[in-house]
Amino acid sequence: MKTAYLGLGSNLGDRRGRLVDALHELVVDPAISIVRGSSVYESTPVGVLNQPDFLNLVVQVETEYQPLALLDACLAVEARLGRERRERWGPRTIDLDVLAYAQMPWDDERLILPHPRMHERGFVLTPLAEIAPEFQLNGESVQILAARVGTEGLRPVLSWGELSALVGQRKRWADAS
Repeated sequence: MKTAYLGLGSNLGDRRGRLVDALHELVVDPAISIVRGSSVYESTPVGVLNQPDFLNLVVQVETEYQPLALLDACLAVEARLGRERRERWGPRTIDLDVLAYAQMPWDDERLILPHPRMHERGFVLTPLAEIAPEFQLNGESVQILAARVGTEGLRPVLSWGELSALVGQRKRWADAS
């Protein structure tokens, strides 16, 4: 099992419900175990600014998947939850990004690790620092990087405990059907 960090985001429709559904999809994958997660933060868009605010969080997982297989699993979750790719950095029902994998660099046409823009994004650094403050990125802890980037446009809206309770409830509903 390898440790990986995944970023989740949504800014269309039932944003919180989409995050719950995505986490449920990860929970039921036998090759992925969620170890911990951050609070959910509402954030202003980056890149394409004329779109709704996002809900974002980061989860630490243990996985049997290798990096590209983990990416494929994340893309499959997005597809099952109706993600349509129309515009880079545009609105989306759900987004799952592999941010880092076993502190191991990876660079090919499908996946670059660690995620090449996470060092400049508060909506990734702040939740990652919440669950793994000593995680190293470019020789610095994410806690230091998060403090440097700041929290402008970022608001905590839901704790991990509240969100995981919703995922647990969703899992119980799925098990009952």
